[in-house]
Amino acid sequence: MENRKRLKSGEFLVEEVSANDIFIPEEFGEEPLMIAQTCQDFLEAEVYPNKVAVEKQDRELMATLLKKSGELGLMGISIPEAYNGFGQDFCTQMLAAETIGAGYSFSVAFMAHCGIGTLPIMYYGNEEQRQKYVTKLATGELLGAYCLTEPGAGSDANAGKTNAKLSDDGKYYILNGSKMWITNAGFADVHTVFAKIDNDRVLSAFIVESSYEGVVINPDEHKMGIKGSSTAQVFYNDVKVPVENLIGKRGEGFRIALSILHMGRIKLGANVLGAAKKAINDSVQYANERKQFNTLISSFGTIKHKLAEQVIRTFASQSINYRVSKDIDDLMAEYKANDCDQGKAAIDAIAHYAVEAALLKVYCSEALDFIVDEAVQIHGGMGYSAEMTIETAYRDSRINRIFEGTNEINTILVVDTALKRAMKGDFDLFGKAEALYGQLDSITDGKVAGESYYDEKIRNAKNYKKATQLLIHKASATYGKQLVHEQEVLNNIAVMMMQVYVAESSALRVQKMEGMKGAGAVALYKDIIDVLNFDAAALVRKSAMDAIYSMTEGAEAEKLAKAVEILTSVSGVNTKDARRRIADKLIEDNAYKF
Repeated sequence: MENRKRLKSGEFLVEEVSANDIFIPEEFGEEPLMIAQTCQDFLEAEVYPNKVAVEKQDRELMATLLKKSGELGLMGISIPEAYNGFGQDFCTQMLAAETIGAGYSFSVAFMAHCGIGTLPIMYYGNEEQRQKYVTKLATGELLGAYCLTEPGAGSDANAGKTNAKLSDDGKYYILNGSKMWITNAGFADVHTVFAKIDNDRVLSAFIVESSYEGVVINPDEHKMGIKGSSTAQVFYNDVKVPVENLIGKRGEGFRIALSILHMGRIKLGANVLGAAKKAINDSVQYANERKQFNTLISSFGTIKHKLAEQVIRTFASQSINYRVSKDIDDLMAEYKANDCDQGKAAIDAIAHYAVEAALLKVYCSEALDFIVDEAVQIHGGMGYSAEMTIETAYRDSRINRIFEGTNEINTILVVDTALKRAMKGDFDLFGKAEALYGQLDSITDGKVAGESYYDEKIRNAKNYKKATQLLIHKASATYGKQLVHEQEVLNNIAVMMMQVYVAESSALRVQKMEGMKGAGAVALYKDIIDVLNFDAAALVRKSAMDAIYSMTEGAEAEKLAKAVEILTSVSGVNTKDARRRIADKLIEDNAYKF
């Protein structure tokens, strides 16, 4: 493992790293790029030609496509070789997830199988369970589903009523209950089912084969989007589950569920990238063909603004995805070096970065929603027609802000989890924030004469961190343990934290690119971070002001507001020309090639 500084989860709020400390997608080697190309080739050869048929909720066709991807090895990218996988690192897994993300409903079914449908057994199952199930899930011989949500238990997963009781002979758990919104339910062979044993307070997890007597699958739900993915309610009526199919220990199910959701959130952050790039390609290709007033619409300033903003948000999303992916890879390596089981090393490393997982999930899913919405607008009336692929992308995007934990839940988790980590002593957030607050009257923007371009951008990000620390200190002092109930203020702080991570990660990425390729190769990327940073300053300032005047008034409010104004002061940017240059490259390439 190379010598690089790795921050703990949430530590980016108080510490800085250099460009050499982060991983950027421009560093991918030949093997990961070949895997990504195989994924892309599969979409082109198998998924896109069947898109219309899949959208008609053809369960058998979707199952066939999944099995074909398994035969190519695509389902085993994250699975160790011992269980018929390829054992790729986490960054490569994320690259594959990004590529598959352009596959509409197929990507949902594929990611559900490879992630939540397989990994609970891989990470928490015993050797016998792994050999029996994971080896076949990795090749597509078996297809998997994850059964957690119930009619009365959505975000509050532990409120589930599904129950398991040990049979009189002690050989089986008798399972009763129902699950809803289960992806792949229509064809999955293996279910990971969460239920409470007897009167336990917390969940346990079980492997249930859909062929077991008493398993009943409802018809597929009729959904707004991702119509091709099978989503159905599942009933378990006196299902006899062998006792050896308990995953992990009794009562460990809630921990398993939360850990797998962390993984799902991070993978979703990559998944939506592929969808975003596909929407951008559809947008620019239509703009380069559509004429109004005898002029290609791609030449209009308003369309260029839309195209450029699509690129900027995708570039930012990509930057934060691979920064945290490398941190996870390095932490996995540390755990493995200490003789940690490979599965446990993976899940513990992913779970550690819970702050970034929630952050990625919210920022990237909302970026995609913006991108597909603008894509429809660029298409005009045709964007509303089911003839165009962008209509499907628009509907499909909406679910990303709901599943893997709603964005509202995850936004609160961004702040709440960071505060809890700091309280445990993972990093000194409260000490630094208190010290900074004590200097409220003397805060400056820290600008120095002759600072370089990148020094300025990193200083700006550092100032956003300081603004966030000030608000965290004030919120904690004002509300104490009741802060968790002040969701509006938590939302303000979460937006600030997201902008910190995005602005810093994107600037460091371009700085590292310049070191790899030279200054001449990154001029356009400086336009991206100029606009991104200019907007970040405004978002940090607005969120901070909303929080300040929600918490305090009078002299203290004005002091805080003045400090935030200083810390969010950035150099002016000609955003019009910068966006036009970004759009012109996209228009010339006729595809996203940033």
